[in-house]
Amino acid sequence: MDTESLVKKAKKGDKNALVKLIMDKKQDYYKIAYVYMKNSEDTMDAMEDMIVVLYQNIHKLKKEKAFYSWSKKILVNCCKNLLRKNNKVVLLENTKEEAYEENFHSKETGIILEEHLSKLNEKHREVIKLRYYLDMDYKTISQVLKIPTGTVKSRISNGLKKLKVSLGGENL
Repeated sequence: MDTESLVKKAKKGDKNALVKLIMDKKQDYYKIAYVYMKNSEDTMDAMEDMIVVLYQNIHKLKKEKAFYSWSKKILVNCCKNLLRKNNKVVLLENTKEEAYEENFHSKETGIILEEHLSKLNEKHREVIKLRYYLDMDYKTISQVLKIPTGTVKSRISNGLKKLKVSLGGENL
C-alpha cells in the first residue's frame, strides 16, 4: 500500500496505518532524533512524543504527500521541546556517534570534527548535521526547520566557512 493510501486511512482513525507509516521510516526518524538528543533513551522519548502528536493531529494534515516532511518537522519540534523541558546541556564530548559514525572516515576524524562543530552556533551546527549526517536535501531541511530554502543554503554555506577556518583554513 502506498504512503498516500496509508495516510488517508490513518486520517480516518486507522491506528495500524499510522504505525505502518512510522515503522516504514523508523530509521530515518531515529537518526534525526539522535542528532538532537545524543543518546538512545532521549531519542526514543522524542519519537514517542512525535507518535502521540501525529496520532492527535493527523486529521489536520491537508496533503497526504507531505506526511513524512510534516512528521519530521514534528519530530524536530519534539526534540527541541524535550531539550528545553529538561534544560539539558548537550556536551558533545560525551556523545556517542554510533548513529552517524559511518559518515566519518574514522572515529578520530569524527571526534575532531565534532569538536570543531561544537564551536559553531546552534543554527549553523543544526543545518550542517541535517545536511551531512542525515543526507537531507535543502528543501527537506527547510520544511523540517520551517525556514526558507535560501536561509538553509546560507546557514550551511556560512557554517562550512566557519568550520573550514576552525579546522585550519585554506589548507583543507
